[in-house]
Amino acid sequence: MSPLFTPLKPVAPALRTVLGIACFVLFFLGWGIATYGGFVKPLFLASPGDTLTAGIALFREFGFAEDIAVTVWRVFAGFAMAAALAVPLGILMGAFKPVEAFFEAFVSFARYLPASAFIPLLILWAGVGELQKVLVIFIGSVFQLVIMVTVIVSGIRSDLVEAAYTLGAKRDGVVLRVLLPAASPQIFEALRLVLGWAWTYVIVAELVGASRGIGHMIIDAQRFLDTGQMIFGIFVIGVIGLITDLLFRALNARLFPWAKGR
Repeated sequence: MSPLFTPLKPVAPALRTVLGIACFVLFFLGWGIATYGGFVKPLFLASPGDTLTAGIALFREFGFAEDIAVTVWRVFAGFAMAAALAVPLGILMGAFKPVEAFFEAFVSFARYLPASAFIPLLILWAGVGELQKVLVIFIGSVFQLVIMVTVIVSGIRSDLVEAAYTLGAKRDGVVLRVLLPAASPQIFEALRLVLGWAWTYVIVAELVGASRGIGHMIIDAQRFLDTGQMIFGIFVIGVIGLITDLLFRALNARLFPWAKGR
């Protein structure tokens, strides 16, 4: 076993898959023992079977597919708005120190503000419609992403920039032909991570004034103490997040093959 735990030594893809599946198996095994063994009352934690039954009922009787579609749209709309602003701004801040000096203090201040605290203001400004929910996700994502992109771009090796100037590159060429290609794989990775954070804000966004969505369903289930429906809704978010995470990883490897193994 000791060779497997060599620091920073890569794991074979097949072994990685097996270990990942084993973790899920142990999780469901522990969940089943806790519920079917009577250690936890159903009022507090539904069993895996009851959760699956509740999920099937959600799709058949309550149109849960529409709730999923609405929530996915909200997350990706807010995330797309955040990425459209944060990525260019982060690149400029990382590449040009005066731009960083101008924005850094404000962005560092704003990223500590909880997105949920803006909900009363957003309701006042945008009502309780879709825009309010998308803006909650936008606020929760944009400032974190700006900082991450800035750190990535500013961390590009200086010798690459110096070599470009030596070969006759101009300022725009250095940004477009050196900094961007070098930073793009990590920026894509930052987008993957922040998308995960965006999913954590959607439930908060759907707490107020929502008539559809996964968060709305979870709150309704809470009123009836239906832990099966609540757990199923949480699992659906996790499954969607896992799928998008895997897609981001595959797309990153395909778009930026030069970064493989970094």
